[in-house]
Amino acid sequence: MTAAVCARGLTKHYGKSKAVDNLSFEIQPGRIVGLIGANGSGKTTTLKAILGLIPAEGELKALGLDPRAQRDALMQDVSFIADVAILPRWIKVHELIKFMEGVHPKFDRIKAERYIANTKIQSHMRVKELSKGMVVQLHLALIMAVNAKLLILDEPTLGLDILYRKQFYRSLLEDYFDADKTIIITTHQIEEIEHVVSDLIFINGGRIVLQESMDSMATRFIEVDVSAEQLSAAQALQPIDQRNVLGKTILLFDGVPTETLASLGQIRIPSLSDIFVASLKGSTV
Repeated sequence: MTAAVCARGLTKHYGKSKAVDNLSFEIQPGRIVGLIGANGSGKTTTLKAILGLIPAEGELKALGLDPRAQRDALMQDVSFIADVAILPRWIKVHELIKFMEGVHPKFDRIKAERYIANTKIQSHMRVKELSKGMVVQLHLALIMAVNAKLLILDEPTLGLDILYRKQFYRSLLEDYFDADKTIIITTHQIEEIEHVVSDLIFINGGRIVLQESMDSMATRFIEVDVSAEQLSAAQALQPIDQRNVLGKTILLFDGVPTETLASLGQIRIPSLSDIFVASLKGSTV
């Protein structure tokens, strides 16, 4: 099976600075991947390289094509949502839908109208009459109505309230995603995608610090509330992070068997946010 995205030694310089530093990863078709990193970590640069928007060193294929040399062919099967929605302010919603139908052969008008029907947007409204959140909603509806094999979402819910963010991800799973599609999501709202993604890539300083499936994450990382009496024994097992919360010491372990930790205190599956922070702390970048 051809990987949806395959990178080997992907590197991008801006002057003397490396925005992306020797990245290697594969994303298989039918997966939803969270590309997570702090500001300036290299997320958007990686996405731009995949989309063929910038040149980069190393090997890179998206849907079996070289984004740098075959971008026109690639974009027939790719949809992209940037972190800032920019639409012509003078145009009406129904005119925008008609325009999309005319320029993109894989645009589904009925699907776009169904997405918009779940918002307060009316077809006669002009973009300039919409709130910032409504513009984002309209933009998402138009892009998700394109039947693309690869959907790239760069902070897709930025500017949306929590109700529509939840609705968006529900629509993404129930109405858009299928086994023939691949989705890459970058977001600062890590907790929102915890039950959406199938795989994670944590990036820091242009380098990958963690790459794992969600199934593996659930067994690899364990958090333990440790009592004072058991603290020394727990620390001897080399936790990757330690924090104090309301008088409790919480240790995060990577790859230590559950049966080994069970006698040290109450165990639980940590949040992605806690794993992300711990991964960055342990990064040498």
